[in-house]
Amino acid sequence: MTKVLAVAKWEYMEKVKSKAFLIGLFLTPILMVGMGFLPMLFATQEDNATKAIGVIDETGEIVGAFAVRMQQRYTLPNGQPNYLVVPLASGKQMDLESEVLSANQKVAAGEIEGYCLFRSTVFSDTVIEYRSRVVGDFRVPARIEENLRDILAEKRSIALGLGPQILAQLKVKMDVAMVKLSKTGEQEEAGFERVFFSSYLFLMMLFFLIVTSGQLLVRSVIEEKSNRIVEVLVSSCSSTELMAGKVLGLSGLGLTQMGFWAIIGIAISSRFGTNFIDPSQAALLAVYFVLGYLFYAAVFIAAGSPLTTEQEAQQVTSYLVLILILPIVLALPAMKNPDASWLVILTFIPPLTPAMMALRVPIQMPSSWEIVATILLMIAATYLMMVVAGRVFRIAILSTGKTPKLSEITRWIRKG
Repeated sequence: MTKVLAVAKWEYMEKVKSKAFLIGLFLTPILMVGMGFLPMLFATQEDNATKAIGVIDETGEIVGAFAVRMQQRYTLPNGQPNYLVVPLASGKQMDLESEVLSANQKVAAGEIEGYCLFRSTVFSDTVIEYRSRVVGDFRVPARIEENLRDILAEKRSIALGLGPQILAQLKVKMDVAMVKLSKTGEQEEAGFERVFFSSYLFLMMLFFLIVTSGQLLVRSVIEEKSNRIVEVLVSSCSSTELMAGKVLGLSGLGLTQMGFWAIIGIAISSRFGTNFIDPSQAALLAVYFVLGYLFYAAVFIAAGSPLTTEQEAQQVTSYLVLILILPIVLALPAMKNPDASWLVILTFIPPLTPAMMALRVPIQMPSSWEIVATILLMIAATYLMMVVAGRVFRIAILSTGKTPKLSEITRWIRKG
């Protein structure tokens, strides 16, 4: 045990003093917050210039009211209208095909942002066309739809003998507030933003920690093999002690990162008077975090020990990173349907278990049997992976030259 601690101390002190670790210590929280909030911030950012939107109105009855509504309802921070509606053609007598070609050319030339096409069947159709070079701004079609719906509703109410004032009184604006309930029916203080942030924060922390620590572990082994330092180390301690020391040292490095980030999180929480993560769930998430970290540490050791070059290490670690990205991609679908069968199935796949449970716990606490089963599964998978990693590491650290084939590595594992 003394030798294991000596190796762990050496690994820890070498890595904690490196510039890469110190930069990552401060840069990682900035990246996590930036990747979470900047896309949302940019998506909700208002325009800073008036956009010209053309209208081809085959009915001849909509363009006037539509222009007034679009220009009065939406304004820029400087008070100017957000949209300038440009009537391009109106009335049933126009040549619709030629007008559409002309409007397309105006859009291509940048004279207008886009244009609406109101066909003569607009009063019975449920779909209208908005043509533009930019289709990523969802606010424009949403606002067009809102105003056109109001115009058509007014015309229909007038046809039924109801005035616009009565229609305005019938409209009720309502906001739906999401309130989370526990399995016992008790109300919990957790809205969408808090639940999403809790899951997202855990996933990103696990992702960055595994990727950075795993890469450090693989590079450390390759560097020691290439410099023949590993032969000196093995002469002083066994390969099992060396591997255990490396895992323990990098685990301490990970705990240092986690502690620093936790202090930042607590400071931000106290500053804004809110808890981003439910304290009752923190202990459970910590269990999955530790098990997931140890599991992937063993995976990186088993995958990285036989390698001999940095290029091979980058290729292998990039494949492992793809596995870690999958839960991040599934975050939103999981929030919409936390009891989906596919989500439960993915939860019982060891490489995905910690991340998938990180998604499910803040959204909707899984059943007790799932929690116990997944923890036992991760303990067994981590132990098995450590055994496999130990067998590969014992032989691979002293092998030089050509990288061994998969069949040869499999033989190492079987022989033990």
